[in-house]
Amino acid sequence: MSVFDDPALFGRLWAARYDSTDNPDPTAAVEFLAGLADGGPVLELAIGTGRVALPLAERGLAVEGIEASEEMVAVLRGKPGGDRIPVVIGDMADVPVDGSYPLVFLVFNTLFNLTGAGRQADCFRNVARVLAPGGAFVIETFVPDAASFDRDEQVQIREVTEDSATIRLHQYDRAAQTFVRQTITFDRDGVHLKPFAMRYAWPEQIDELAGRAGLHLTERYADWDRSPFTAESRSHISVYRPRD
Repeated sequence: MSVFDDPALFGRLWAARYDSTDNPDPTAAVEFLAGLADGGPVLELAIGTGRVALPLAERGLAVEGIEASEEMVAVLRGKPGGDRIPVVIGDMADVPVDGSYPLVFLVFNTLFNLTGAGRQADCFRNVARVLAPGGAFVIETFVPDAASFDRDEQVQIREVTEDSATIRLHQYDRAAQTFVRQTITFDRDGVHLKPFAMRYAWPEQIDELAGRAGLHLTERYADWDRSPFTAESRSHISVYRPRD
């Protein structure tokens, strides 16, 4: 069994520093999502530390979440209003909740964190199960750039100080559309590993996943500001709704 089959792995490794990293400003995302909420309740898959969920809740929407990592939820609970958001600890692909949601969302490339065979399809199928009639499932992912995979491996120097050095290595399997990333820190206490993996997909492949789950694409933009999506776009915001 691979360590990447553990849905809590990312949060367990990164929760303590997640909010200190260069995460995107959620303002535009919150504005976009609030316009689709239809009064709520809304459900965020992989709610994490509440980067998007908390500002949505501040608008008066009932927000719920699913998160595999108890460490991530602990950070959320320590923020103002974080203790008022119901969160189910579980695998987002299983969508382990009941109810009828006018909006479900999964942002910041996190769909690609589902690396197990068929798990992205499971996620779409289970979201379709809990969507209200006419409801929206919104995802945000990058658009893979084949040119960036011109080598099977890549090495980056992340940080070097007098006390430590951090490097990041990627290995790609282009046929499987996966990569494994290892962030390695050497310091006075030893060697520290933070593994990470993704199974990426192009927009048309994600549309196929949605179609098999009984959903269809109704809107696609290049960003949260609704810029037109073009062949040059490097990310996409896609809105899927149940077929009539």
